[in-house]
Amino acid sequence: MPFTPFHMGPGIAIKAVGGRRFSLMIFGFSQVAIDIEPLVHIIRGDGVVHGFMHTYLGATLVALVSLFIGRPICQWLLSYWPVDPSMPFLNWLRGAGLISWPAATLAAFVGTYSHVFLDSIMHADLRPFAPLSEANPMLHIIPVYLLHLLCIASGIVGAVALWVMYILRSRLSIHTNP
Repeated sequence: MPFTPFHMGPGIAIKAVGGRRFSLMIFGFSQVAIDIEPLVHIIRGDGVVHGFMHTYLGATLVALVSLFIGRPICQWLLSYWPVDPSMPFLNWLRGAGLISWPAATLAAFVGTYSHVFLDSIMHADLRPFAPLSEANPMLHIIPVYLLHLLCIASGIVGAVALWVMYILRSRLSIHTNP
């Protein structure tokens, strides 16, 4: 992906399915963490932009960093997210303000592995299975424009699904708590 935000589309869709069992903040943290590597390579002017962190082995390490360093950072950020009565959807999305270990673990690993998978489709310098193999069997399995559209569409579908779930749960709580 040319920009980390494209990766957030699938993350939003997964959040809609996973609910509280999936932390979108940790997922986002893992996306930024893994893309520090190509940023450094671009700044240095290196020919190969996607290196070790864009392998499944490297993604495992980034997931662990996202879990053990990212979770406290994201937890701290959530503590500064004020509950605002005028924004009930955002309050609902924020939840209790606690990122559970299972939700953080799932998000960190899904985040880094999906990142490597999606980038494998479009970047010729990526070797997802290194050091075991230099092959990239996912390269160009679909056109890049379609990959981008799928990422955007999954984000839109996920956001709509989250909104619909919020509306349905709000109505359900009104009927159960008169």
